[in-house]
Amino acid sequence: MTVRLVDSGWGAELTAALRADTSEFRVICPFIKAGALDRLLSLNPARIQVITRFNFDDFAAGVSDIAALRMLLDAGAQVRGVRKLHSKLYLFGNRAIVTSANLTKAALDSNHEFGLVTDDVLIMATCRAYFDELWQCAASNLSHDHVDAWEEVVTRCRALGGRPSSQTSLGDYGANADGVDVPPVRMPTVMADARQAFVKFLGDGDNRVPLSFATIDEIERAGCHWAVAYPSSKRPTGVQDEAIIFVARLTRDPNDIRIFGRAVGMKHQPGRDDATAADIALRPWKKKWPRYIRVYRAEFVAGRMENGVSLNELMDTLDADSFAPTQRNAARGEGNADPRKAYRQQAAVELSVEGLSWLGERLQAAFDKHGTVPQDTLHQLDWPMLPDVSPEGGG
Repeated sequence: MTVRLVDSGWGAELTAALRADTSEFRVICPFIKAGALDRLLSLNPARIQVITRFNFDDFAAGVSDIAALRMLLDAGAQVRGVRKLHSKLYLFGNRAIVTSANLTKAALDSNHEFGLVTDDVLIMATCRAYFDELWQCAASNLSHDHVDAWEEVVTRCRALGGRPSSQTSLGDYGANADGVDVPPVRMPTVMADARQAFVKFLGDGDNRVPLSFATIDEIERAGCHWAVAYPSSKRPTGVQDEAIIFVARLTRDPNDIRIFGRAVGMKHQPGRDDATAADIALRPWKKKWPRYIRVYRAEFVAGRMENGVSLNELMDTLDADSFAPTQRNAARGEGNADPRKAYRQQAAVELSVEGLSWLGERLQAAFDKHGTVPQDTLHQLDWPMLPDVSPEGGG
């Protein structure tokens, strides 16, 4: 009987455990992303039971996937929800894993998450007893009908910007686990799980702002707390769902571009994501920039533009590896590999993996140093009205 302490490589640990014994795969995990789940379901576990959270705010924020719930149901899993769930437990036929790692790519592949892997009979029995107790508290199973209805609600919420407010919530359809200890949950970042990331530019060469310009004034001017705009001549078809959108403003003294915010983007849908007459009346410049990438979970550095991150510094540091197109061209040995030429006359530019990592770390450092624009302040800005939705709950 063994107990091993582990602080990294959880993707390999879960995969190895399931390959060793596919007779059961029982999971307690607050946040589950489809990309992390897919690799485990591909091993075809015989019996799948999952306890997770059914909090719509989690799904709207992108820290957990409704698509993952659908994948589980399609694989024949039983899925139940518990409110305020924080525990992470993975049970297999011949071992148990207790860890801080959620079922997300970041947690399994890159984060330093701590826990243990064991085949000790007593520990496994205790873990199974805990699972069974929580399973009974969780009540009924999730159905495909629930998933269909929930997906519609969450998609609409995201399209309306996921308006921040401490006073409102989309709802939580998990059960109350009375008598079972479920500590408070800290919502993780979605950065490391992003498949795409872009820097979206605001302003142009003839319309730069000084570094002393207040970030909140730019947010209010641009409406970038719920959408970023593209020109009428080009729909932004290259942006996929859950891409990270770094929001940047052209500045002067010196001429630079300062990244002052980030959000999660939605794939462009013609019609839904075109400026309305009311949008143009509020911001007349949208007549020439009517195409949207809608965003949600937006956060911006507080204070002035100088508190943001310099794009020049990114390009000086990483050169061709700053952006995906220049990195590809450099690897092929043909085409433009100069990052300063790559973004000229463009509404946005796609970051490389290295660019995403570099920029994400430095923007987070700016948030930590200068603070972020309060969510209550963003709440007071213009937003499309969030519909009064009351989906039929379950689980």
